[in-house]
This record gives sequence, structure tokens and C-alpha cells, in this order.
Amino acid sequence: MDQPLWAPSPQRVADSNLSAFTNFVAERYGVKAANYAELHAWSCTNREQFWQAIWQFCGVVSSTQGDIILAERDRMPGARWFPEASLNFAENLLRQRDDSAAIVFWGEEQLKSEITWAELHGEVSRLVQALRAQGVKPGDRVAAYLPNLPGAVIGMLATASIGAVWSSCSPDFGVQGVLDRFGQIEPKVLLAVDGYFYMGKSIDVLPRVNAIAAQLPTVEKVVVVPYTRAEVPLEGIRNAVDMRDFTAPFAPQDIHFERLPFDHPLYILYSSGTTGVPKCIVHGAGGTLLQHLKEHQLHTDVKPGDRLFYYTTCGWMMWNWLMSGLASRATLMLYDGSPFVRRGRILWDYAEAENITIFGTAAKYIDAIAKLNLEPAVSHKLPNLKALLSTGSPLAPEGFDYIYRNIKQDLHLASISGGTDIVSCFALGNPAAPVWRGEIQAPGLGMRVEVFDEDGHALLCEKGELVCTAPFPSMPLGFWNDADGSKYHAAYFDKYPDVWCHGDYLETTEHGGLIIYGRSDAVLNPGGVRIGTAEIYRQVEKLDEVVESIAIGQDWSNDVRVVLFVRLRDALTLDEALINKIKQQIRDNTTPRHVPDKVLQVADIPRTRSGKIVELAVRNVVHNLPIKNREALSNPEALELFRMRSELQN
Repeated sequence: MDQPLWAPSPQRVADSNLSAFTNFVAERYGVKAANYAELHAWSCTNREQFWQAIWQFCGVVSSTQGDIILAERDRMPGARWFPEASLNFAENLLRQRDDSAAIVFWGEEQLKSEITWAELHGEVSRLVQALRAQGVKPGDRVAAYLPNLPGAVIGMLATASIGAVWSSCSPDFGVQGVLDRFGQIEPKVLLAVDGYFYMGKSIDVLPRVNAIAAQLPTVEKVVVVPYTRAEVPLEGIRNAVDMRDFTAPFAPQDIHFERLPFDHPLYILYSSGTTGVPKCIVHGAGGTLLQHLKEHQLHTDVKPGDRLFYYTTCGWMMWNWLMSGLASRATLMLYDGSPFVRRGRILWDYAEAENITIFGTAAKYIDAIAKLNLEPAVSHKLPNLKALLSTGSPLAPEGFDYIYRNIKQDLHLASISGGTDIVSCFALGNPAAPVWRGEIQAPGLGMRVEVFDEDGHALLCEKGELVCTAPFPSMPLGFWNDADGSKYHAAYFDKYPDVWCHGDYLETTEHGGLIIYGRSDAVLNPGGVRIGTAEIYRQVEKLDEVVESIAIGQDWSNDVRVVLFVRLRDALTLDEALINKIKQQIRDNTTPRHVPDKVLQVADIPRTRSGKIVELAVRNVVHNLPIKNREALSNPEALELFRMRSELQN
């Protein structure tokens, strides 16, 4: 393609936060960056200056920044950012206290609410006092089993105000899945919900809350947030109290924010857990704050008053990412429930009714509404929608086409990619640059992203491993219960010494962007040729008959053969003609190596609770290997559809 799908107007570029930041570093540091590539090169070469500039430009609130920006600057892991700084994460998110909206919430069609900045500050203040009265202090863990509703935001901010550590799961997790996570971190307080709504139905989770509380001996208080009913029956739940009763003794007052070291723990997030008990990834307050400020203001162009939406649950890192929008004085737009209410229209009804300016979602959602032939550009008025973000899996080039054809033409489309591991992104949008079909626009500022081959040699415009070759502030502090750091080191630094290996398979482009082809541990390797699964999915899911697909490599005759499983539209059956059509589609648009040896139909495809399909789990089932943590999946029963398939025995 010779032309970009979209380019910002000169006025939009001039008005962007990125242009303001470029001018800021030119005045402050004499940096003459003529374009993004030059700014990025400076940000990676002069890391201390760059991250200090982010601190200053974004107005971080702190007791002190300190004179040292980066200690042991070349150790990876081991470098320490702002070792003399003292700050509080929540204080930076609660700088505004007026009567404009801080949070807007839709719980499907059942509940709508709005909280002002002043009200948010008051509710956080009351919960801070209640938690302190309960004995919660810096470093204690507060666990949350909550939907994406205002009570979760209040809970996180109160926890962070004290300097305690927040960790959350969504209430669609089963009991064992929650215990596999919270059981490792020994929380003092558990925040939970009475139930949640999904596709119009009310799901009662109090029996699960009861079972979870009974098996978390360190929990001294279970605080239940009412959602699906006015009065919550708490009989039988150990040490349970209604949130309203828990905070009732306390009136709003100024919050005493505990200012703590830059690397003080803020969040514990969890790996997907599809290959074993989830790893508990510990993230620091300062690194998370700085990275999110950079990503929101420079890469997403978030400005005060923007209405920032991301379709997420409290079990996905994008919830944590969304929360930080408060630090840029954006209104958080929360939605909890199914995105397919009103035949898939509800999120666009929400965007129109509540004037969302930045809309974030998963690539799989874009694929799904394209299959439903939704046309928000026709059915909805979205005059102030300025950006659409996509992540979770690679957004196919056809997804780019769909968005510009059927959602909005004048729109900054930012495909972004990072992970729970860094609670942020390696690659994301550039609001001052064109959008090219199928490409993530740019590596993140301050992130020295490269592509390596198997031997650790850097590649340009060739496929390889996504690596980061210099420390950055949002690297994890480590894993919980990993005193010597061996598990942390093994997860990211064993493959290439002193280099972060992220586990994505990608290439850089001539435009300075990136294309991700899936997880590198799911790369297919027939005949020794590496194939990214996303390359296959892109072609197969163009076909109207195919809803979604999953590909694995099956060990066969001393080699690997590609097996493709497809979920078809209702009432369709895979026959020889459709198999040939699928294979021809792949052959015509990729290479003969990409064509699967076997194409099989399944009724469902297993996925994590954040919606990612799980190639490794399916591969293990096909090879009759154990699945170590089925609780990590939203639909573990789907794995049985792949077990002992007779078609795979010949």
C-alpha cells in the first residue's frame, strides 16, 4: 500500500501533547528532533534526560525527585530508577476535586451512574480511613474480586493512598482460579461483589465469595460491594461486612497520602497461568505512573476532560492502564458486562450517549463486530471520537479497513502491544503520524525495542523475537515469593543475557512501525521454517464461513505438521469443498508452508479470561500432555473438543 489509511491534519499535529513535549525537550535539553524517529532515538540514548522530562512535563506530584535518575543504568535486571524519589500513586490520580465527572459507569442496561471528582475524593477518603482502622498499612495486600465498576476504582485508590498493594480478579473467575492467585499473596482484606450482570442475567457470586474467604486465612475482613441487589445477605461469609457499613463511621476529609519510594509495590498482576500456577508479577508505583503518563499523554493524546474508555475487566492489565487516565485528568468511562448486548450495539450506544473521545477494545471484538456487519458510522453519531485503540492480539489489516470504513474515517487508530509483564506497552500509537494498514505505528518512547534472531543478532524488516535492550521504569520489581529472583530472570532474561525477551514474534517496517505475528512460543515450525499463527488467522478469518480459528504444530514423523481448527458460523459443517477453500485462501495469500496439513471443525475455542486464544494449551491436549491450570481459562470445557481426535492419528 502506497498511501496511509489516515494522517492527522497539520492543526491536530500542532495541538498534540507530543508536539508540546517535543518543544519542551528542545527548550529544556536542546534536543532538535525533526521527527518521531529522532525523538525516539534520543529517548533511548539519553534515558535519564528523557524520563526526567516525562516527570516534569506531566507534573508528577512528589516529596522529592532526587538527584539520581538511574542507578546501575546498564544492569538488566537491576537498574534502579529515581532511587531517592518519594511519591504516592493515588495522590497523582486525585489531583482534581471539582464537580465535573471523574467516572461514568454503565452496567449493561441495568445500571448507570456518574461520580464527580469531588465525590470520588470523598469516597476514597472514607475507605482509606476504614482500611486504616482495620489495620491496613504500607505493604499489606488488598485483594479484589470485583467487576469493572466505580467501587473497584475507589478500592484501588484507597489501597494505593495507604501504600498497600492492590491485586484484582474479575468475578467470572472460579474459586480455584482466585485461590491460585490470591492464595500466594496472603491479603489482609478482600473486597468482593455480590454478583454481576452478563447478557441481561444476574449472576450470584456470594457462594464463591464464601468459599474463597474460607480458604484465605490471612483475610481479616471481607468487604462486599453491593451491585446486583439493594440488600446483600452476608450470613455465613467469614468476617464479612457491607461496604456501606464499613465506611459509614467516617466522614470525607483530606486524604493523608503515604509518600513512599519510587519502587514501592503498587500492583500484583498475574500471568495467564495456562502452563502452571500463575506467576505473581509485582509492579512499582513510580514506574507504573511514569510509563502510563507517557503512554496516555504522548502516545494517545489524552487531555484533561477526555472521556477515556477501554473494554476490560479487573482481571486484565488494561484495567490498571485505564485507571491511570485519572492522572491526566480524563474521565474514566467504565462498562461492565457483555459487549454483545443489543446485538453488539451497546458499546457504540454508550460511546454516542456519553460522548466517548477515546475508545479502547480487544482486536477480537473488532473481528467479531465485523462478522456481525455492524456499521457504527451509519448507526451512531460519534463526532468527538478521536482515537480507537486495539490490543490483546494482533489487529489484522482487514480490521484496519473495517474501522476506517465502518466506524469513522477521521480517527487515530492505534494498535498497541505490551503486556501484563510490564503493565504497559512496547509498541503503540503516534497521534502525530500516519496510520499504515496492518502496522503498529511506533515503538514506545524510552523503550529500546529491537528484533533479534535466534542467535541474538539484530534484524531489520525481518521476523524475529521482540526484545528490549535497555532498562525502562515499568519493568517488574520481580515476582512474589521469588527471593533470589531466579524465576523472574528465567522468565525474561535467560534467552538473551542482559536483554528483555518478551515472547512476541514480529518484524519492523519501512515506516518505522511494527507487525506482530503472535506469541513466539506458539510459532509453528514445519520443516524448520518459522510461521506466526497470526499470518494464518488473518487469511482464514477473511472467509465468511469462519468465525475464528486456532493453529498448532503437531509433532509428526520426526517433523511438525500444521493443524488448523476452525469454528464455523451456526449450522455450517466443514466439508471437503470448504477445506479446499480454506487451504487455497492460505496458499494464495501466504506461502505453501503456511497451508495446514489438517483442517478440523470445533464448536468452540478455548481462551483466557481476557479473550486470548491459547495455542499452547490446545497443543498440550493434542499431544496428551497435562493442562496445569484450567482455571485460567474462561471456557476450559472447550479443551475436550481437541482431545484424542481420530483425524490426528494419521
